Amino acid sequence: MRFAIHGRKINESSLNCIKYVLTELDRQQASIIISDTLLAHLNDASISYPAELVYSSQTGVPDVDFVISIGGDGTLLETVTHIRKKEIPILGINVGRLGFLATVSQDQITNAVNALFKNQYSYDHRALVEVNGTDGVPTELNFALNELTVIKKDTSTMIVAHTYLDDRYLNSYWADGLIISTPTGSTGYSLSCGGPVVSPQSSNLIITPISPHNLTVRPLVVSDQSQISIQVESRSDSYLIALDSRSYGISSESPFQIRKAPFHVKLVKFEGDDFLETLRQKLNWGLDVRN
Repeated sequence: MRFAIHGRKINESSLNCIKYVLTELDRQQASIIISDTLLAHLNDASISYPAELVYSSQTGVPDVDFVISIGGDGTLLETVTHIRKKEIPILGINVGRLGFLATVSQDQITNAVNALFKNQYSYDHRALVEVNGTDGVPTELNFALNELTVIKKDTSTMIVAHTYLDDRYLNSYWADGLIISTPTGSTGYSLSCGGPVVSPQSSNLIITPISPHNLTVRPLVVSDQSQISIQVESRSDSYLIALDSRSYGISSESPFQIRKAPFHVKLVKFEGDDFLETLRQKLNWGLDVRN
């Protein structure tokens, strides 16, 4: 099997995890390449790695069987930009804090690697959103797994997001911004702005305003078969479109379109993995501080 590995900032915990993953894959005689980002961090830690076994994060992951993301959910979101539309399966190893996406803990690495080689896994297909009709976003990176956010660029004024659903007028949001979230992203930025938690396999998109001027404006759940069109009005020269952690300055007032992307992210899932269990653990549901 052929594996690609990506990781970001390295501390002692993540460095030990990376070493352990490399050891386990070597034990299985796997072919391994790493991202140039991970290579830079290994060099900073005085660890050498053959240059011919490195891929460029700018051009993306070559054809491999699996990509291993070592870090937190932010690292996994970055890994998605390396894979792009190839739908290569991602195994997320969690050395971060939350871990809604990167769910394999460090003490589960051996079992996870063994399960991959024994075909004892399944895929959790996650929908993405994509944006079209704007010159400010690179076409090869016009997608997001968590959310697309339209947001003001400075701290002085709100924006007005004139929003249409399947060419029918929905609302003009006077707000700091507007979030178009996937079900996967419902536990992220949208949740912190009052949006609902939505099951990952729900066929929906969530429209969540950020600090709306009109307090009667609430989050809205719509079908992911819908096309959302937005035209932004701003007193500033430009505003921002953010796709997960990537943001782009937009100066045009022309409308742009948001819809579900025509490809998925494939997260590796093992027996016992359960979204509801993860939800309870990460949000501390069911805990009584009196006990």
